[in-house]
Amino acid sequence: MSEHATPATRDWMHAQLDDHEQVAAAVHAMLPDVRRVGELLIAAYTGTGILYTFGNGGSAADAQHFTGEVIGHYKRDRRPLPAVTLSTDSTTMTCIANDYAYADVFSRQVQALARPGDVVAAFTTSGRSPNIVSALEAAQRNGATTVLFAGGDGGPAKAFADHALVVPSSTTPRIQEMHTFMLHVISEMIDAWADGDQEYR
Repeated sequence: MSEHATPATRDWMHAQLDDHEQVAAAVHAMLPDVRRVGELLIAAYTGTGILYTFGNGGSAADAQHFTGEVIGHYKRDRRPLPAVTLSTDSTTMTCIANDYAYADVFSRQVQALARPGDVVAAFTTSGRSPNIVSALEAAQRNGATTVLFAGGDGGPAKAFADHALVVPSSTTPRIQEMHTFMLHVISEMIDAWADGDQEYR
């Protein structure tokens, strides 16, 4: 044990890890749904589809992480694939927030960009943020396929999700940790497909 680590600190850390392991074990039941989202993205990329991602705060980081894995690559050197994170354009976001409302910062971009054949993926721990809900609703109106990465019960956003990956936890860190796992395994499927490998299908 580190000279700075007290037994109480160690117990707290173990409790965090135990909680992580319990939530991760529950995610086993979600793997078929995660696979379906991977297959959905592969189908989109077989055509001319684009992935649009977004979220608030830490979930915005997860959305940007997903886009980076898709445009760059996860593990394999393969061709880049089209993806856009809607929370990274500060000029557009602040323009919309200032001229309309913060609740519109994603939905207005989705209205302008998303089309049938595209996939619109929202990251949220609660599913209750108005800008998340309205963007998924706008995506469905535009004919895009919607994917929700959420936690708890999925919140109001779940009503506008064609595919909902809802982590069975109400604890924000655990939800975001599982979202990272999911985007990684989906990225691995996309990598394999783009490299002509059927192993992960």
